[in-house]
Amino acid sequence: MSTPCEIKLYAPSQEDASQAASQAYAEIAAIDTAMNDWKAESEISRLGGTPGRDIPVSSRLFEVLEASIHFSRLSEGAFDITVGPVVKLWRRAKEEKKLPSPEDLRRALQTVGYRHLSLDPAKRTARLDVEGMSLDVGGIAKGYACDRALCVLARHGITRALVNTGGGMAFGDPPPGEKGWRIGLADTDEVLLLSRCGVATSGDWERYVDIDGKRYSHIVDPKTGLGLTNRALVTVVAPTGIAADALTKCVMIPGPDRGIRLAEGLPATQAWMRWEDAGRERIVQTAGFPALLLR
Repeated sequence: MSTPCEIKLYAPSQEDASQAASQAYAEIAAIDTAMNDWKAESEISRLGGTPGRDIPVSSRLFEVLEASIHFSRLSEGAFDITVGPVVKLWRRAKEEKKLPSPEDLRRALQTVGYRHLSLDPAKRTARLDVEGMSLDVGGIAKGYACDRALCVLARHGITRALVNTGGGMAFGDPPPGEKGWRIGLADTDEVLLLSRCGVATSGDWERYVDIDGKRYSHIVDPKTGLGLTNRALVTVVAPTGIAADALTKCVMIPGPDRGIRLAEGLPATQAWMRWEDAGRERIVQTAGFPALLLR
């Protein structure tokens, strides 16, 4: 996943801890092997090379594809894993410090649209319906990996645990004698107190590119094909890691007003956003977010 992964846990013995952690890390590695689009041999890369065909996929990948479609519908396309061809253009733009050409962007956008991804739960197959489509699950797979690793630990009887895959985290029961895990709120002095949930942070405070005097985020709007041009930072707390990971994009891309309203309408979900545009900064949050802060 091109990011360090960390597991913290409480176990009866060092042997129990090592054995459980080893299998949890193996689960994360298996997810990376299946879903890393930087790897030509990955399952998701091979799927992109077979348009128009129903391809059997692993249970792990199918779960992520199903969840991705759910969050695409929820956000009216603000979150969309079929944005892969556009993301690849922006990866090249970052290296070359040059905007994608209008023609390249137009061709890439013709392949984007979550409705072009068809799933068959009975056969556990996936089909990309448009030539040139490719998937990028970088905005959801890290959260999924956190959830799966927690499940592995739970099978070993370990429930007091935290899994961090870089930007996305999931929590089991709190540490002994504590009400929750203490997690810093990005770019602030505040501390979140969390347990039995997921949290994710997305933003362009560090990941962006300047081209011709304009700043473009690494987060791409699937509808325009352009990187966001304002500064934004979003933290979402949700029932699971996969939900928190996907929802950061669902909240960020529509902007502070629509994004926060979306989060307000979801059960057990809270969101915080710092939004800067044309030199004006706003901090917005769901009504219940302050209750998660350590006081």
